[in-house]
Amino acid sequence: MSARDWIDKDFYRELGVSSDASDAEIKKSYRKLARELHPDANPGNTQAEARFKAVSEAYGVLGDPEKRKQYDEARRLFGSGGLRGGFGGFGGSTTNFDFGDLFGGGQTTSSAGGFAGGLGDMLGNLFGRRSGATAAGRPRRGTDVETEITIDFTEAVRGATVPLRLSAPSTCDTCLGSGAKPGTSPRTCPTCGGVGLVSRSQGAFAFSEPCRDCRGTGRIVDDPCPECGGDGVSTKTRTLTVRIPPGVDDDQRIRLAGQGEPGSNGGHAGDLYVRVHVTPHPVFGRSGNDLTIKVPVTFTELALGTKLDVPTLDGKVSLRVPAGTASGRVLRVRGKGIARRDGQSGDLLVTLQVSVPSKMDSAAKAALESYAEATAGHDPRPELTRMLEQRRGS
Repeated sequence: MSARDWIDKDFYRELGVSSDASDAEIKKSYRKLARELHPDANPGNTQAEARFKAVSEAYGVLGDPEKRKQYDEARRLFGSGGLRGGFGGFGGSTTNFDFGDLFGGGQTTSSAGGFAGGLGDMLGNLFGRRSGATAAGRPRRGTDVETEITIDFTEAVRGATVPLRLSAPSTCDTCLGSGAKPGTSPRTCPTCGGVGLVSRSQGAFAFSEPCRDCRGTGRIVDDPCPECGGDGVSTKTRTLTVRIPPGVDDDQRIRLAGQGEPGSNGGHAGDLYVRVHVTPHPVFGRSGNDLTIKVPVTFTELALGTKLDVPTLDGKVSLRVPAGTASGRVLRVRGKGIARRDGQSGDLLVTLQVSVPSKMDSAAKAALESYAEATAGHDPRPELTRMLEQRRGS
């Protein structure tokens, strides 16, 4: 199917759905039409057979989310008032117009939604061409890669240097990425002259398509490298050293520039993203740049006041608990949290919680009963008492 034929087709109309139909609606309509128009259900009906082919062609595009997106973008560009009017607007001239110049002329940006590879790449994908074929000789950036590591809580707080062992595609050391056996070199494709594209004429138009002899690369390797088989890329195991910054969060990603898959045609390598998982600490928690800890205390320690030794990641600190401190109060220890990048540190937040014994001997029980009698006049919940009295009075 030529580009002009593709532009002139309305796949939504073929399937009988609107342009904003959902994927489920498109599939439902296609299945219904396919059952009705199938040649087995309409033997000898050439019109139904033609409609069946048209419906199948339409679903082949609209049923694929990526192709549908590309088709919608092209329809927007070539619709009324767009470039479509230009097909008949060259002053009636029949001058050959090379779609390769329009679609793949080395554009890096596009006002049509940011298709960085040019419209040629977009239409090329839709017609089933190999991605990137319209820019055969252009350097291509390598793909980004992601891996995962697990570190303990202390390493996340203080930072760490972690060795990372990876098995991933890399530039072949034997041919240095050329794909040719050492001592030989790839030669320029004689069919396309190293461009990777060949042109063909169809009426008043000239179309560019990938060269079949070099598969759009512009080069032919007569004697492939025995290590990589001519791809220029081989799988290698390598060890990297990853620097984990202090204060890294759980599930945070760290970017290592240029450590992803190698690029092609001299393009830059992609990046490696390391997703960090942090093992919880049995004692400490975290709130932003502050460390948190819950410290059990007795009732008498809160009531009479005391001095507590509290652990930190660097040792211990002593805290004074004032007499009459309520359970659940949070005491702050300055500078004992997580170091920030600006050189400052968070704090250690200490939450005091009363620990109630599950069992008591007779002496302890007698002492508590005496205390209860001595404090019988103290109401620990006056607001609730007033509310209950008001409800009883009403």
